[in-house]
Amino acid sequence: MKPAHSIAITRIAELAGVSTATVSKVFNGRSDVAAETRAAVEKIMLSHGYQPRTRFATAPLLELILHELNGPYAMEVIRGAERAADTHRMALVVSDLGGKHVPDGKWIENTLYRRSRCVVAVLCGPSEHQLAQLTGRAIPVVMVDPLTEPDPVIPTVHAANRDGGLAATRHLLELGHRRIAVITGPSDVLSGRARLDGYVAAHDAAGVPLDPALVREGDYQVEEGRRHALDLLGLPEPPTAVFACNDAQALGVYQAAYDRGLRVPDDLSVVGFDDLPLAKWVTPGLTTVRQPLSDMAAEAALMAIRMAHGESPAQHRIVLPTPLVHRGSTAPPRRGTAPTGRP
Repeated sequence: MKPAHSIAITRIAELAGVSTATVSKVFNGRSDVAAETRAAVEKIMLSHGYQPRTRFATAPLLELILHELNGPYAMEVIRGAERAADTHRMALVVSDLGGKHVPDGKWIENTLYRRSRCVVAVLCGPSEHQLAQLTGRAIPVVMVDPLTEPDPVIPTVHAANRDGGLAATRHLLELGHRRIAVITGPSDVLSGRARLDGYVAAHDAAGVPLDPALVREGDYQVEEGRRHALDLLGLPEPPTAVFACNDAQALGVYQAAYDRGLRVPDDLSVVGFDDLPLAKWVTPGLTTVRQPLSDMAAEAALMAIRMAHGESPAQHRIVLPTPLVHRGSTAPPRRGTAPTGRP
């Protein structure tokens, strides 16, 4: 590589199609340059061995991006990321995408302007172009629980979703349930497919045939859990148990059982997935699979911080265990009976 300053600023400006003043601003870390222009100039600088100072002038900031901040899920994630940032005396910057799963141009511009040291993206991720901009500034990105298969160059932290679905369903089978419904997550989301795979695998291992009528696709929202559960409980042969693939949908199942005049777990057993704080406060307490959200965020943050310090990740994919937490929402089915109640 050629030494720094081996190519004149005038030549960089010519190659980038910008003024020499703009190149000078980029080199000196000025903020009044559009993000795309800055990225283009820096790419040319780096290809000619001309190291912009901004590549090293990062601030002790950890960027945490969430697709939305509503609910206890986000709070658990923030708690974990903050724990890791505090350990390294870094400040945490939290961005809410308002339900979107890809940051907009405003977010990337603000991140580059702040000269943040690293990024953790939860249930979302930068576009290919945004990733190139971050890479050009030596800002590493780690993803937590990505919705789809991420670019293999991006390190990821996951929960053992399939194992959790397997444990939840096996627990109900061991109690004696044979008509076990499942309310999944969206079919285009990795976690939803993996938890459903665990449900199917548990039935296969037990030699219990699956009834397709008991499989419903949800959206991880309370109302969707309630809607599907009401429909399931209205079947000629209703389920005696429901595995809801997140705690929010499990709460919807509780509401549906109440609406039908049924009692949990006497008439209907329910298992969730997440073990959010609310799971222990509902009545009865929710048996659920613990997804270690806080630990996942902390692990991802620590990985991103180490990468920002020049370390290579020991592994690109970290999977944390998902144990089953037993509470009061599951019991053996009533012998020879199916759930009944108000129509």
